[in-house]
Amino acid sequence: MTLLQVMADVDAADVRLRTDKADLIADELVARGIAFDHWPVAADLDADRPAEQILAECAQPIAAINRDGRYRHVDVTGLRPDDRDPDWQATASTARSKFLAEHRHAEDEVRFFVAGRGCFYLHLEPEVLAVVCESGDVLSVPAGTRHWFDMGSRPDFAAIRFFEREDGWIGYFTGDVIGQRFPTLDQLVTT
Repeated sequence: MTLLQVMADVDAADVRLRTDKADLIADELVARGIAFDHWPVAADLDADRPAEQILAECAQPIAAINRDGRYRHVDVTGLRPDDRDPDWQATASTARSKFLAEHRHAEDEVRFFVAGRGCFYLHLEPEVLAVVCESGDVLSVPAGTRHWFDMGSRPDFAAIRFFEREDGWIGYFTGDVIGQRFPTLDQLVTT
């Protein structure tokens, strides 16, 4: 379920809005300068396929998202459970902890989720917006926006990333531990 929870940035218990209504989510995000959309994804899309196949299957929404040709680099990222790999949980935990730290990027961070779910936390003083994205959701976090990302305790997502420059994904960490004071993705979806 796509979800938006708006909280005071000084007190996560001060929940100002919680909704799973797509239109309200889009309206609330747009009012804060955040682009949000939804594109259909084939129900049988296999997120374990090679990236080239996922990109080919999603060619139409990719073209629509990049209709102005701004994004020169489009790829697939994600983490899928692999219980056959004894090191998978450690790898997943390391990846998760890296993105739980507040950071920003020099360009917009655009993600089109094609499988699973993840949560972007946008630190827009005086609020933090937790945006749980699922398959079909497109979120564009403007350049310079402080944020962090939680993929959950058992990461299972795939997303198409859009960049203007090849190094557009590089994060500049703020050093603020704000993310530790807010509910995790797992807590948000079980509430």
